[in-house]
Amino acid sequence: MDGDSTAHNSGRHSFQNVADVLRERIRTGELKAGERMPTQAQLAEEFGVERATVRQALRIMRDEGLLADESRGSPSRVAEPEAVRRGDAPEPLMVDLGTRLAEAFSAPEVRVDAVCLTAEPLMLALGEPLRRIYEGAIRPSTVEVRILLPGRPDMDLAFPSPRGAPQDDQLLHQSWLAQRNAQGQVLRHNLMALRATIGCDVNVTFRALPFTPPVKLHLLNGSEALFTYYRVMRREEQIDDGPLEIYDVLGTNSLLFPFESGRGQRDDAFVAQSQAWFDGLWDTISSDLTLG
Repeated sequence: MDGDSTAHNSGRHSFQNVADVLRERIRTGELKAGERMPTQAQLAEEFGVERATVRQALRIMRDEGLLADESRGSPSRVAEPEAVRRGDAPEPLMVDLGTRLAEAFSAPEVRVDAVCLTAEPLMLALGEPLRRIYEGAIRPSTVEVRILLPGRPDMDLAFPSPRGAPQDDQLLHQSWLAQRNAQGQVLRHNLMALRATIGCDVNVTFRALPFTPPVKLHLLNGSEALFTYYRVMRREEQIDDGPLEIYDVLGTNSLLFPFESGRGQRDDAFVAQSQAWFDGLWDTISSDLTLG
């Protein structure tokens, strides 16, 4: 029900995915400094996305200093070394959750705290670290995951919510609850499987919030915070009785802004305050959540 599912269900890449792939091509030299990028039309066809998605990915990369300003009507060029800090990797303006999770799971003791509307983004992003674990590339000894979700079965959600008759709210809420529970159960199952396969000590706990979180936050190993705002939109949802006009949010297509301890006072403060905010919610107004 969360807009987090849109990009994955459609089989299309988000602009973050497109930017990640193009960054890697620049890093490995497949795209060389001074070389013209493929046209927007070529990239849109390759990734199976709209040109607007490609334009957004290229805009991000220009902001990061990876691409030089484009001539009118011509594709961008890969920035010369001086424009990319003489080979230093630019600090990204936004990051991919799966990539950062894979880094977090490289530590011997892994802790992931999350505040989100559903567990779907985390469930999907765990694919990369789990793949690396089963390949033997990384081997954590302990994994602790704590997730705060909204909430009680009778709670009114700010989103998703029906645009029309109030009687539609119960039907929509029940559909959302079923998806929330199923996604959480899959996430827990995939993580708990590490106990049997590699002997990892795993603990996965869910707690319920009494409100709909307007933001999404992931805290990785107490040293990194990935933060985004949920963006409310109108869309149509297929419920048992047919299509229903609702207010929902973009999740997967939202930007994830990274903050990391050790990168200056601003990042240090944001990570520390985010962890304190999460711990405060966890220890006070949240309640036990059973994924029925």
